Amino acid sequence: MCSSAQKDSPFAVVLGTAQDGGYPQAGCKKDCCKGLWEDVSRRRDVASLGIVDPVTNQRWFIECTPSFPRQVGRLDGAYPKLEGKIDGIMLTHAHIGHYAGLIHLGREVMGAKSVPVHVMPRMEKFLRTQGPWSQLVELKNIELKTMRDNRPVHLNNRIKVYPFLVPHRDEFSETVGFQIEGPSKKILWLPDIDKWEKWNTPLEKVLSGVDVAYLDGTFYAQGELPGRDMSKIPHPLIAETIRRLEGKQNSLRQKVRFIHLNHTNPAHNPNSVATKQIEKAGMRVAVQGERVEL
Repeated sequence: MCSSAQKDSPFAVVLGTAQDGGYPQAGCKKDCCKGLWEDVSRRRDVASLGIVDPVTNQRWFIECTPSFPRQVGRLDGAYPKLEGKIDGIMLTHAHIGHYAGLIHLGREVMGAKSVPVHVMPRMEKFLRTQGPWSQLVELKNIELKTMRDNRPVHLNNRIKVYPFLVPHRDEFSETVGFQIEGPSKKILWLPDIDKWEKWNTPLEKVLSGVDVAYLDGTFYAQGELPGRDMSKIPHPLIAETIRRLEGKQNSLRQKVRFIHLNHTNPAHNPNSVATKQIEKAGMRVAVQGERVEL
C-alpha cells in the first residue's frame, strides 16, 4: 500500500525500450523478429519516457516517437486522471525515432494547441524550416522552446530537466541526454551516444550523480549486423559498458537500465544468454511500463 507521500510523488514511466524502428522492425523476417508480428505481448515500442506530476496534474513526454499513439495510451493507463493531456515534449535529437511522432499533433490527427516542444538550437531551426514539421509551428500545433547545454528547464516547481550535449551522428541537429530531477530522485536519460570514450564526461561520474540511468543499449556486441560496417553507426555496445563498469561498486552498476535496443539485440529476450550476462554484471534491461518515483 502506497503512503500519501508516494501517491503525491512525481514519477516517470518507461513508454518504450526499442531502437528507432521498434521491435519487431518493418521488413525483418529473420529469427530476431520471427513470431513477434503475431505475439503482441512481445512487441516493444520505441524508447521514450513519460513524466507525471499528480499534484499539479501535468505530464510530459521525453521523445515523440513513431510509437506515440500507443505511448499516449500507455501513459493514460499509468495515470488515467490525465488521459490525453500533453503539457510538453522534450526531444534529444533529429533521428526519426525521437521526433517523428510529432506528426500526430497536427491537424490531420490531434489538432493540438501550442504544445511546448523543448529543443536545442539546431533542432529548433530544423523543425522551424523543414516541412512537414514547419507546418506544426505555423499552425501553432506546437510551440518551440529553446534549451541550452546544462541549463535547467523547469517543468514546474518540483521537476527540472538538464539537457547535456553528447557526441553522436548530428546530421540535422545536435544530440543531448537529459538529467531529470524530482523532489527525491534523479534519472538519467541517454538513449544515443557514439562511444563512452568520445564523451568528455566520464560515464562513472554521471552515474554517481543519479539514482537510475537509462543508457544506450542499441547493440549487444560486435558482429550483430552481418554485412554492415558497425563503425558507421557507432554506439557503446552493451558488452563494452559491462567491461567498462566491471569492478566498480555494485551501487553504481545497479543504476544501469539499458534502452534503445535494436531489433537484432538478443537482450530483448529476457531468457537469452545476453540478458543473463547483463544481470550477472549487476545491470538490467529496462522494462516497458516500469515506473520510477521522482
